[in-house]
Amino acid sequence: MYVRLLFTALLVALAPAALAQETHYDESRVPDYTLPDPLTFQDGRRVETAADWPARRAEILRLFEQHVYGTTPDLDLTPTPEVLRSRDDAFGGLASQHQIRLHLADSLHIDVLLYVPNQRDHPVATFIGLNFYGNASISDDPEVLLTDAWMRANDNYGIVNHRATEATRNVRGRRWPFEHIVRRGYAVATAYCGDIDPDVDDGFSNGVHAFAPPADSSGWATLGGWAWGLSRIADYLGTRADLDPDRLIVMGHSRLGKAALWAGAQDERFAAVISNNSGAGGAALSRRGFGETVARINTSFPHWFADAFTRYNDREAELPVDQHQLIALMAPRPVYIASAEEDRWADPKGEFLSALGADPVYRLLGTEGLDATAMPALEEAVLSHIGYHIRRGRHDVTNYDWDRFMDFADLHLKPVEE
Repeated sequence: MYVRLLFTALLVALAPAALAQETHYDESRVPDYTLPDPLTFQDGRRVETAADWPARRAEILRLFEQHVYGTTPDLDLTPTPEVLRSRDDAFGGLASQHQIRLHLADSLHIDVLLYVPNQRDHPVATFIGLNFYGNASISDDPEVLLTDAWMRANDNYGIVNHRATEATRNVRGRRWPFEHIVRRGYAVATAYCGDIDPDVDDGFSNGVHAFAPPADSSGWATLGGWAWGLSRIADYLGTRADLDPDRLIVMGHSRLGKAALWAGAQDERFAAVISNNSGAGGAALSRRGFGETVARINTSFPHWFADAFTRYNDREAELPVDQHQLIALMAPRPVYIASAEEDRWADPKGEFLSALGADPVYRLLGTEGLDATAMPALEEAVLSHIGYHIRRGRHDVTNYDWDRFMDFADLHLKPVEE
């Protein structure tokens, strides 16, 4: 393990110089490529009808497990909830706020921050997503508890010795407009990704991986751990009478968008899946080699993906899958992909092309798929069963994004009338 960590540290130190020449934003340098057909089995058989899709879906899922994200083990870790704090007067009485600790093992728990609208006449739909610096980092409420979990040091965010301080509070609050979401009639639940697995190449000795480290090159890694944690949060939310277990919406930004997509691919309880600026290993096609590449992401963040994924560094054309097939694994559930104009690192065009590449599967299963054949103009959202927008601005989550996510949910996840 020590040798692996030392080697990884050396690679990360050398990455900017060694890989700078590989990063480009030039469409003329995108290679010719052929995407694997989501409707053709590896043995050449075609998916002819909707009845054929489950077998092909299972094959694609196995390929992503074997070559990209790793296989999630079957862990006997069922969440036991403990109410840490609860109040019904959040946002002037608009919502109830609950802070719930999900105990999974003696040394493993997930702290969930949950807001539920007080004015409701039926169980409500819930957005579920992970955050980067703890629940207090996305709220100005002094009652929201600081995490005591390890996190990546950042002086700007008040993190000292890898622990949060009061200076961490609300540093990312703009990304989670809780009151606005609740006013639209949705519940929202979030948890710190580091509760589940720390975002560091630690040899998989901490977090959930301490209970099941990867056994081989196709073993699960950090993104797999985060996706697993999202499902454990869904386990708990599905038990609440005030929430609709059939309208759970998983959402993630950046690396957590990658995890949200992988969670949605594996766990069909998520009724809709939303990716925001998820880029390489998320919604963007690997074969384009535009912005962040497979080699760059594997070198900079070797703990995110299965070791098997490194076989495709600078060899993306040899991948038996690409990210449009990950989007297709959500079918026929609604899926939304959001890009940002200035976030070329995440390859907005590649994200759109993934949505387009999944369209045949959605149409086979009886939906309208993606109601676009070319990228829409800035901030002209496509809200079909596969949704997409590209907004102005940079790598971030904005109110514009949230408004489109909720518009999308309004259209596709209407409550069942009693």
